[in-house]
Amino acid sequence: MDQPKITQAMINAYDEYTHLTLDRRDFMHKLQLLAGSAAAAAAIAPLIAASSAKADIIPPDDNRLEAQDITYSGAPAEIKAYMAAPKDGPQKLPAVIIIHENRGLNNHIRDVTRRVALEGFLAMAPDLLSPSGGTPDDEDKARDLISKSSADINRTNLISGVEYLRNFKRSTGNVGAIGFCWGGGWANQLAIAAPDLKAAVAYYGMQPAADQVPKIKAALMLHYAGLDERIDAGIDAYKKALEADHKDFQIFVYDGVNHAFNNDTAAARYDKKAADLAWGRTIKFLKEKLA
Repeated sequence: MDQPKITQAMINAYDEYTHLTLDRRDFMHKLQLLAGSAAAAAAIAPLIAASSAKADIIPPDDNRLEAQDITYSGAPAEIKAYMAAPKDGPQKLPAVIIIHENRGLNNHIRDVTRRVALEGFLAMAPDLLSPSGGTPDDEDKARDLISKSSADINRTNLISGVEYLRNFKRSTGNVGAIGFCWGGGWANQLAIAAPDLKAAVAYYGMQPAADQVPKIKAALMLHYAGLDERIDAGIDAYKKALEADHKDFQIFVYDGVNHAFNNDTAAARYDKKAADLAWGRTIKFLKEKLA
């Protein structure tokens, strides 16, 4: 059976569902209208969404890594996190905090954490839904919890994560951040809130208010998807503010690709060429800035 055709309008409807006001029932109704039938909509929906079955590019038991679930002090209680580091190599490593999407700390983000570790970093992904009991298996529930989470508590727990990594026994004390989608917005916010952060990489993340830019100390690398009109609307103002304050930053816009182009568990939106290019740039940048 041929794979059903997925249009940009369908992808836009999914983005509205996962990031704005459209609920699942309305999303499926809209998708049915776009696809032509309920059966076609049912076949297309999983192709646009992320698939947990495709999450483990680097196996959890990869013998090159030491990986573990940990906790660190946070608000209002301990924060659960996933940590990975190379088994061999230097005793001290630069550290990277990975900030998840609005789905929480799922298997895809754990896999990304292992990928970062294999590049020679001490990598840690906090579960920012820890105050709500942790990331649920149901993505809709995770998104709902994220939408109701406290910005002040999220900020506090990310700053605490940076401090935890700065002082961890295998850390050099140099800490960077990578955030994706919702986490990309928080990578920008963490650069404002954590003066000890050395570098931040935001993948298609919401930009901060221009008047907050002077607080940024970290070097920035900002990746955007050319078809992501919702997030891209804020690029120019952010760029002008960064330029006006003489910040160390790089902006890359990948033409013809969608929001979440780096997420290889989402077949319809993943773009391997853009993802590989952005990843190579990201790792090079972090190695330079955290040296």
